[in-house]
Amino acid sequence: MNARAFVDSNIVLYMMSQDVRKAQAARDLMATCPRLSVQVLNEVVNVTRRKLAMPWREIDQFLQLVRGLCPIEPLTVETHDLGRMIGERHKLSVYDAMIVSSALLSGCETLYSEDMQSGLRIENTLTIVNPFAGL
Repeated sequence: MNARAFVDSNIVLYMMSQDVRKAQAARDLMATCPRLSVQVLNEVVNVTRRKLAMPWREIDQFLQLVRGLCPIEPLTVETHDLGRMIGERHKLSVYDAMIVSSALLSGCETLYSEDMQSGLRIENTLTIVNPFAGL
């Protein structure tokens, strides 16, 4: 795995998946200590509350685990401004664009995501990779 990697929220969430292969792939990737953003944490909380109906205490425990593994990039005005430009240029949702922007600003070369277009190269420095391709 790339030492300058960033992960999307779906990778974090797959650590809890019933799909054994994807869960293991996500855990293996997370063990490399990739970077993620506050936007990723927010999306994880949203899914664990609304779709998985997890209690807040369990969500907090899961987030503590994730935050203990990964450096967390803040959301800033610079992140927002770059994200808006990236979103327009690459036709990404605002949420995905903020994650891409955080990855770029933190100097990452790879963004692991199942949802974004695998192989997409952004600003000639960041490549989106689906870590589950071929599973």
